[in-house]
Amino acid sequence: MKDYLLLATDKAKQVRVFIAKTTNLVDKATKRHKTSATASAALGRVITAAAIMGISDLKSENSRLTIRVNGNGIAGAVLATADNNGNVRGLISNPSADLPSISPGKLNVGGIIGKDGKLEVIKDLGMQQPFVGSVALVNGEIGEDLAHYYLMSEQLPSLVSLGVLVAPELSIQAAGGLIIQAMPNADDELLRTIEGNVLKMGTISKFINEKEDLKSILDIVLDGIEYEIIIKDKPLAFRCECNRERLLSIVASMPENEIEETFEEQGKLEISCNFCNETYLFTKDIIEEAKK
Repeated sequence: MKDYLLLATDKAKQVRVFIAKTTNLVDKATKRHKTSATASAALGRVITAAAIMGISDLKSENSRLTIRVNGNGIAGAVLATADNNGNVRGLISNPSADLPSISPGKLNVGGIIGKDGKLEVIKDLGMQQPFVGSVALVNGEIGEDLAHYYLMSEQLPSLVSLGVLVAPELSIQAAGGLIIQAMPNADDELLRTIEGNVLKMGTISKFINEKEDLKSILDIVLDGIEYEIIIKDKPLAFRCECNRERLLSIVASMPENEIEETFEEQGKLEISCNFCNETYLFTKDIIEEAKK
């Protein structure tokens, strides 16, 4: 089943509900970065959050949103960037970071992230200065940290559930996210009903794995509440912005002595993209031609 996002509101438009399936794009990202099981869960949660927020928070095609999480744990920084077309990419500083599971099926994401740090959201809206919001981490599990960010930086009470189900052979069996946001003056009884529905669900990754489509999950989240779907089928994809031509222009602008030293020491000049791990090989002839 393809990766996509669904957005719905109750009939009175007091809450917004974003649900995303990100299994394939998280699998692609974790395979490219060769992550451990716990690192896969950490990277997958941040990538999923960025994919949802790129669509929910950005209005222009030229806008970009970045989430950066660093709790000074063994994972190092985890970063993802997205646009409003559903394209997302990400990286984790230490892809091999791993710890024993907290319990069967419960990977220790908070343990490898740490909580002595912060979560940052940077929104480049095409203006002179990007918007930057930053909050201290709650527990490094990403979901609660992002809910804390929404409340403190945007005064938007939110429920955030992010999940990645990693198979024994380290492929991604299921991944996805749920973000519910209360609009100003939302009815308390409505919010209690939704919260109760979500608490009965369990993990979002379990439901992504079991349900055929996101609407069936929405029916559970908004059980007993009339709703309308605003976005039904927004495609999501892991897509990097790097390309050979762009990197060649960077290489061609390097000082000549640095280029020569690289060829003398390594016999070649390679550049790898941190976001997708794609490696580009450049010969002397290609570099010299680009300099002309």
